[in-house]
Amino acid sequence: MKWKVLVSAPYMLPVLDEYRETLEEQGVEVIVAPVQERLEEDQLLPLVADVDGVICGDDRFTHKVLQSAPRLKVISKWGTGIDSIDSEAAEQLGIRVCNTPGAFTDAVADTVMGYVLTFARQLVWLDREMKSGRWEKRPGVSLRECTLGVVGVGAVGKAVIKRAGAFGMGLLGYDIAEVPAQFVQDTGLQMVSLDDLLARADYVSLNCTLNPSSNHLISTRQLEIMKDTVYLINTCRGPVVDEPSLAQALKNGSIAGAALDVFEEEPLPADSPLRSMENCLMAPHNANSSPIAWRRVHENTIRNLIEGLRSQS
Repeated sequence: MKWKVLVSAPYMLPVLDEYRETLEEQGVEVIVAPVQERLEEDQLLPLVADVDGVICGDDRFTHKVLQSAPRLKVISKWGTGIDSIDSEAAEQLGIRVCNTPGAFTDAVADTVMGYVLTFARQLVWLDREMKSGRWEKRPGVSLRECTLGVVGVGAVGKAVIKRAGAFGMGLLGYDIAEVPAQFVQDTGLQMVSLDDLLARADYVSLNCTLNPSSNHLISTRQLEIMKDTVYLINTCRGPVVDEPSLAQALKNGSIAGAALDVFEEEPLPADSPLRSMENCLMAPHNANSSPIAWRRVHENTIRNLIEGLRSQS
């Protein structure tokens, strides 16, 4: 059996040659799609007409794209989030969608705590002042004096809570799904409403999935609820935050700062006002960075692809 497979996952493309022989032995003909961050609908349409499988990143597999791929049997997502894939349409069309849950839990949770510590101890700003020739003290806080609010108590949210608990932080959680009572008891987590969490937390970490209920979950009203000393950290999905509202809140000082690993549009446009804000730390969707984890995901993604193709042949 021979299958034609489109590979558009940006993390896999640089090392694709390491896996090409394995794929060919399984009967896979690899079609490479040049991509920087993700492919949009109009870019995918001319590529999918005759493919049997896909290894993708955050490409926009809309209903229109899926309907234009009559041979498509399986979409093997590199990573965890599948919000860019119309899963309902895929199910209707008999297309299997696979991912690797929990692939980057530790790396993302570590990143969140890195930002919390950076803000608490003012590390970036102390470094900047020293390098500019100034010897000035800045006030810092101990994490034991602070409360962390975690929005989305899934795998990553739980890992963040465990790390923050080790620092002695107060812990608030919000989730639309029920969180296991044993986890709540073991960690001392207090589950509260979103508004309550936003009003009380000194740091807010967004770790929810992107879906219709979480799109722009943090916008003007929510930002107004927060303390003016709060720091917002987003390592989940860009559209969870209304960026213009956040930029305005950062500009007028209604919140103290933000750390963003993800954005509504990626790569972040050059003219984004966030780029010039001293109180906004940014990274290029890099919280999942872990070569060891990447390799596991490469292997699992290929396995999911092959199993999906075989199961539907």
